[in-house]
Amino acid sequence: MLKFHPVSEAKITRAITSEFNNWFQEYIESDVVIVGGGPSGLIAAYNLCKEGVKTLIIESNNYIGGGFWIGGYLMNTLTFRAPGQKILDELHIPYKKVEEGLFIADGPSACSKLISAACDAGTKILNMTKFDDVVYKNGRVCGVVINWTPVSALPRAITCVDPVSIESKIVIDATGHDAHVCKSLAKRGLIKLLDFGPMDVESSEDLVVEKTGEIFPGLIVCGMSVSTVFGVPRMGPTFSGMLFSGKKAAEESIRILKESKIGKKEKVSVG
Repeated sequence: MLKFHPVSEAKITRAITSEFNNWFQEYIESDVVIVGGGPSGLIAAYNLCKEGVKTLIIESNNYIGGGFWIGGYLMNTLTFRAPGQKILDELHIPYKKVEEGLFIADGPSACSKLISAACDAGTKILNMTKFDDVVYKNGRVCGVVINWTPVSALPRAITCVDPVSIESKIVIDATGHDAHVCKSLAKRGLIKLLDFGPMDVESSEDLVVEKTGEIFPGLIVCGMSVSTVFGVPRMGPTFSGMLFSGKKAAEESIRILKESKIGKKEKVSVG
């Protein structure tokens, strides 16, 4: 009969708390903090960590992947327009060609492989953690204010739970149409936002990737947050634009970090 090694409840709790505390302490100061663990945030983290950039994802849900688990209309088939298959190949995600320039993949398979690739590259993830505000100093975004997601679900009369802050050289808003990080600046009049337009897949994917980048010192926008910031049409259940936008956000982050390293002689974890 199978018999597991005897381990006490106290030892299990100690293992959890000590390991979490150890890595959390290390990532209180990160090179890049990505708010949002959907496909654009995950692919950004994957590309950053491959280059040795210390990267932390903040995700409000208990699961990672956002809409990448599900395609459209609760049917878990994802669509990708060329050249999105190149990234699928890199991540070893199986797919099928439907017609010229259009490919499909299984949502759970694709999402699990993307999450695995990001984690294997070195990404750290704080899930069930909600973005509350930015850390803002000397005209630059330099971190995020966070709290546990369940705190926001409590009645307001008992939610006097102060948040904590994490510092970073760059923050990436990958929170989708909500654009939570960008809105935190907009409500203070630091930037102006438009709103995403009606569905137009062909123009949306091109524009989302084109406009991905730094929109305020220290803040990069990617994924569908781009559509809210610039008034780009929505794209619906197709994901090549998400992947290439996240990849571009990583490239922009690395460029900024390298320029900072040269200009200010700051130590950054860029290979």
